Formats: sequence, structure tokens, C-alpha cells
Amino acid sequence: MKNNRRKFVQIASTLTAGSLLLPAIGCNSDKTKSTNTTASVPEKKMPEAFKLDKFGIQLYSLKEDFAQDPKDVLKKVSDFGYRQVEGYEMKRGLWWDMTPKDFKAYLDDVNIRMVSSHCDIHNDFEKKAEQAAEVGLEYLICPWIGPQKTVDAWKEVTDKFNKCGQICKDAGIKFAYHNHAYSFKAFSGMIPHDFIMDNTDPDLVDHEMDIYWVVTGGADPKEYLKKYSNRFKLCHIKDRMADTDEEMASTNLGTGIIDFADILPVAAANGMKYYLAEQERYEGTTALESAEMNAKYLMGFTGKS
Repeated sequence: MKNNRRKFVQIASTLTAGSLLLPAIGCNSDKTKSTNTTASVPEKKMPEAFKLDKFGIQLYSLKEDFAQDPKDVLKKVSDFGYRQVEGYEMKRGLWWDMTPKDFKAYLDDVNIRMVSSHCDIHNDFEKKAEQAAEVGLEYLICPWIGPQKTVDAWKEVTDKFNKCGQICKDAGIKFAYHNHAYSFKAFSGMIPHDFIMDNTDPDLVDHEMDIYWVVTGGADPKEYLKKYSNRFKLCHIKDRMADTDEEMASTNLGTGIIDFADILPVAAANGMKYYLAEQERYEGTTALESAEMNAKYLMGFTGKS
């Protein structure tokens, strides 16, 4: 995780050494450029039996533009067809120098709902939960914990998540955890992600499946959706470039190797509620151009033109 978000680790508190390190505060890496060429893959169509109602975008996909002018980016993504957004927290806070009230008012003006936000769960979490409820968010999400060194450290992680879940419940919202590839790698006789799922209270902790990172971690998204039915309530729809072993290989939706037409109906049948586009590398486009193309791809799954 060599990226701008890792800088936040230097100022974020931790529970214990080796436990709950948090980069600030989106979903992954700042490596948005590559010399690799994105492979051309035939567009995949969603089965007729499944239709998306609404879809959103994780704003970290547009981090450079968003940092310059949050209001302009929110207006643009609304024009692209996104009706939902997921936020992220950096030095300017969850509301990007606006009050929660003013932030919500602007979202209303551009016909967008912020359904969730990634955030630092170690500092002022109670206050963030209260403000998130005021803005109308349904979820605050932990975006990253990092590989842990012991099973006991993983237990501290799940204990922390359960506590965060209770804080959110008390504020009238919900808490979720966003996965990365490392938690699907065998460790000390277990799969850490299974440990997280099995040791978090379903009444307090939901989960956000980053489909890209499940695939990159060598796991099957459909198997996890079925095994932990109704636990994954949000997902990141992020495609993976073909013909590369690189970890950071996201690409425009519909041009990569992930068969969303196969996965998303399974997600819907097992309790998925929010579908959020995300992209962190760009080949021959700007981030905003890719966001517009991704919206068109997802719009095809709604049955709307």
C-alpha cells in the first residue's frame, strides 16, 4: 500500500502494535498510471432476470479532482447518472470543509445520496457516527486494517469492529468493513476473512465486498456471497485487467476479466443493497472520463438508456 492514504497511518492511532493500522482513507492505492495496455474483452450483459435499480461511485476514484473542487465533482457524477456516492476521509474530514448540514444540502441540490463513507475508526468515531446520521448516511466503513501478525491480533480487530458497530447502532446508522486481498490468504491455519466474518456480530457489523480484491486474493466472490448470505450489504464493482499478475490492475468496467454479469445476480439474491463503482488505475483516460464510461456500463444493467 504505497500511496497517499498510507500517510494517514503516521498520524492515526492504533489499538496495539501490529493491530488495526489504517491508511487514509479510501480503498487502495495511488498508482493510477501504468505502461501496461488494458486488454480488450467483449462487453458482458446482465441477465434479463437481474436489473440494477440504482448505482453509485466511491469518490476516491476521483480523488485528485475531488480534492480540488468537491462540489463540481458531485455535480458531474450526478450528471453521469450516479444517484449514490460513497465518501472517504482525509485531512479535510468527512464533509470536506463543509458543515454536515451544508454538505447534505448540496447533495440534495445535485440529486445524490451519500449512502456510506470510509473513515478513520480510531479518532472521534462517536462524533463521526452522529454526523453521518445527520447527513443521512446508512454506513460508516473501515476501509483497511492491514495483515495481522497473530490470531490474537485478529481477535482484537473483530472486537474493535463489534464496538464500532454498537456505536453506529446507538447513533442510528450501521457499521461495515471493506476487504482487501490479504485477508483471503491462509494464515496460521485459518483464512482471516472467514475469521472476521465468524467473529463479528451480524447485528452490529455488515460487510462491503470489494469484488476486485476478493478475486485478486484468489477467492470466489460467489462462494463468499453464498456462504455468508445477507452479511455483504455493499460492494465495490471494480474490474481487473487481463494478462497481468500485478496487484494494482483495475480498469474500466467491462474491459477486464471479472464477470459481473455472473456475480451481481448472486449478490442481489444474498442481500446486497448498494453497488458502487470504483477504479484506481487509468489507461488513456482521465479519472472523470472513466467514471462517465463506468456509469454508462452500469446503466446498461438498469434497463435504462
